[in-house]
Amino acid sequence: MTDVDRIAEPWGSRTPYGAGQQWPVRVDAYLEPGVSESDVEAWVRSASLLHSNGDAMDIAVRAGRVVGVRGRGDDRVNHGRLGPKDLFGWQATHSPDRLTTPLIRRGGELVETDWDTAMSAVAGRTKELLAERGPSSIGFYTTGQLFCEEYYTLAVIGHGGIGTNHMDGNTRLCTATAAAALKESFACDGQPGSYTDIDHADVIALYGHNMAETQTVLWSRVLDRLAGPDPPALICVDPRATPVARAATVHLAPRPGTNLPLMNALLHEIIANDWIDHDYLAAHTVGFDELRTQLESCPPEKAAEICDVPVADLRAAARLLDTARRLLSTVLQGFYQSHQATAAAVQVNNVHLLRGMLGRPGCGILQMNGQPTAQNTRECGADGDLPGFRNWANDAHVRELAEVWHIDRMRIPHYSAPTHLMQMMRYVEDGSIRLLYVSGTNPAVSLPELARVRGILGQDRLFLVVQDIFLSETAQLADVVLPAATWGEKTGTFTNADRTVHLSERAVDPPGQARPDLDIFLDYARRLDLTDKDGAPLVKWRTPEEAFQAWQRCSAGRPCDYTGLSYDMLRERGGIQWPCTAEHPDGTERLYADGAFFADPDYCESYGRDLITGAPLEPTEYRAMNPAGKAIIKAAEYLPPHETVSDDYPLHLVTGRTLYHFHTRTKTGRAPQLQAAAPQVWVEMSDEDARRHDFDEGDLLCVTTPRGSVTARLRVSGIRPGVLFLPFHYGYWDTPAGHEPDGHGRAANELTITDWDPASKQPLFKTGAARVHRVGRAEGAAAAPTTTASRPVRAGVAETVAGRAGVVTETTGGAA
Repeated sequence: MTDVDRIAEPWGSRTPYGAGQQWPVRVDAYLEPGVSESDVEAWVRSASLLHSNGDAMDIAVRAGRVVGVRGRGDDRVNHGRLGPKDLFGWQATHSPDRLTTPLIRRGGELVETDWDTAMSAVAGRTKELLAERGPSSIGFYTTGQLFCEEYYTLAVIGHGGIGTNHMDGNTRLCTATAAAALKESFACDGQPGSYTDIDHADVIALYGHNMAETQTVLWSRVLDRLAGPDPPALICVDPRATPVARAATVHLAPRPGTNLPLMNALLHEIIANDWIDHDYLAAHTVGFDELRTQLESCPPEKAAEICDVPVADLRAAARLLDTARRLLSTVLQGFYQSHQATAAAVQVNNVHLLRGMLGRPGCGILQMNGQPTAQNTRECGADGDLPGFRNWANDAHVRELAEVWHIDRMRIPHYSAPTHLMQMMRYVEDGSIRLLYVSGTNPAVSLPELARVRGILGQDRLFLVVQDIFLSETAQLADVVLPAATWGEKTGTFTNADRTVHLSERAVDPPGQARPDLDIFLDYARRLDLTDKDGAPLVKWRTPEEAFQAWQRCSAGRPCDYTGLSYDMLRERGGIQWPCTAEHPDGTERLYADGAFFADPDYCESYGRDLITGAPLEPTEYRAMNPAGKAIIKAAEYLPPHETVSDDYPLHLVTGRTLYHFHTRTKTGRAPQLQAAAPQVWVEMSDEDARRHDFDEGDLLCVTTPRGSVTARLRVSGIRPGVLFLPFHYGYWDTPAGHEPDGHGRAANELTITDWDPASKQPLFKTGAARVHRVGRAEGAAAAPTTTASRPVRAGVAETVAGRAGVVTETTGGAA
């Protein structure tokens, strides 16, 4: 048993292991000061909320309140480990500014009201708009942090009851490209790989994925492999000197917006050197000839010039991809939020298809998620897609879903692709959407070009409903605010990035009048009097378990089949990967073993899109291209970004995350250890650029783009020259202004551009141009972490520590 300051050492102690061995158990636990294990009255099963890894844990309860957490050593995902946000983030649930009573706008002010008044206002306005303007006047924007049961209920209400096509999740901002890339290559969402591939891989390639900060426990697994015998080689693609980059065998730091030419160069080398599994290609893929033709004009020398990366490093990375016997690739926002996002992510899939490395231990792709239940948002249909990975362009799929819901198929919108968030905001802006129902997300901080977003959400003609646990920047603009229960205060299931389903049970009661999101949605459906074609209630369930059973019926026979799961099974066994069926009662560790894909024209979720224009393929086009349902190899040509550097804006601007915060800090900013580790926004610049401008560590800088300005203290870091980095977490809820800047902006999205990827429709937060000038001299170092990618390169900066407040107990040993 060891005590470790897990703010100073985010990944904890090492437990080395070798290739093909089982990852050792290390159980991490943190209890409120003054509470010992003997004081805990109950340990309640759950999993992590503040990232996508799905770390299984038990919630410690004493006297009706959460007092700590402990990792579950027997779970397949984390083998007992917890990350800093797991260990400390739960304290936000005790925050005194939790929403506990519904609010309604009266005389321009939000005032307390009762549930009946609030829900009558929401349902009443919904009915008015349906009568006056029809279903397209109503939009839903949800999160990646609810439960499967809640997303499915929302999808039934929106798609089957109201009949709107305007529904999306904030997964659009972080991992819509993950889904899109999987659909383009495999015609269906769903991660091919498994976390256990880390245990077997001899090469791990991380593309735009700062795993060390976004999935800390998964990075601990990699670190333990690196510390053991036969460690894997690492390839890192990232413009910043992240912890991943510092551990990498080869670090490629391309110019922002040039991921696609970099990938094309790597593929060019694979093909030019004939590092290809020809038998696999012939048996299991289509499209190789198009890729080979496209790549003839993409040698490493050309990419080196475009990307500003040494050609020798490109060739070294390609050789590692070639020599790998077991290759694992992971992808995240560094690709997903950049120029030509889907096209670049698809090329990662192409590497595996060319090398025949799918569906066996160590050979996998993880097009990663950023949120704990992003996978549920997508599979349940709360991102606008049809539930169960059904194809909106396949009439048979629409009929099948209508039979599940017992409604006429014409009630389900399928006249075009679902409306993505950025288009929804345009519809709100022009007045065609008049009611926007926002649940569990904060677009007034997280969307690009915030001055425009505030103007859209603040329109008098828009009826804005916000369902949340705090009075966020978005909630402050709402007409009705509904107080929701959070993690530990309700029951439901959630699915992580490698398809592992966990059950999270209610441990304590929500504060005041706050309600579980499922209960709020059920109340809304009842008040709308939504019925099936026999006049019975459309939404027929009343409890989380009943909702889960309804979802199981909907998922039956689809790629994300849950029919073999149950609450009792999840209680007994912990996390289980879908598909889980009678045929696969223990779940399915890897998809696409033996080249069996979900790509048959009659079964697939998507017919795909043009990677350059985003135009959807017609069913006849797809059937002609891929009649046998093989994996699809897609090529794409590099095109320059819409906005790039100039004399007026000479620096590239990228935004992103830090290890200690999540999204807009509504939770992590209220957890003392996490907030203290990263209390204020900062801006990163290379030492070379700082010397050119005569800037010092800690100087107060003003960063400006054509959209706005942000002031932040300078951290001189290992980022590549010519690039600025701003963390996007910092809004205004903890400032006197409340929801907007008061003279000086600090939200990174004041600066970002309204632009999105043509295929995934994901906003491009990492493609923009900026200029910078000093507005104040340093009064000390920037308050940025030293343990992460923001580690300073100049001496004299105090290390990030928490002391006793951050001490966690680690217990090594036992069986997973």
